[in-house]
Amino acid sequence: MTTEDPAADSGGNMRAHDWPRLLDGLEGELLEAEQVLARARADEIAAWGRRSTDWVPPSSLGPLPDELRERAARLLQHQLAVAERLVERITQSQRQRDVAARMSYAPSRPVAAFIDRAL
Repeated sequence: MTTEDPAADSGGNMRAHDWPRLLDGLEGELLEAEQVLARARADEIAAWGRRSTDWVPPSSLGPLPDELRERAARLLQHQLAVAERLVERITQSQRQRDVAARMSYAPSRPVAAFIDRAL
């Protein structure tokens, strides 16, 4: 997930009432990841797999309000499920590439030729 936050003010500070906007942004990224999976393009899926920065909530945001805890928990579970699917697709793609790399594209083995010696 990105570390830049659209809910931050010009000084990078956030307020507790910004939690809904922040969760909206995370949900948007999650939907984008699902769309990448649905398109099944190996290069796009691999790009999502290379995103290595973990999301850390801004320290100035304050604690998650109680009324948003259930939404945040559902979002986390959804993120974990999509992350698992991404890992599965990346692994599957890598296996397919490995098999393709082992295949020989050279001409096939020579075919046996039978000569009639009765001539």
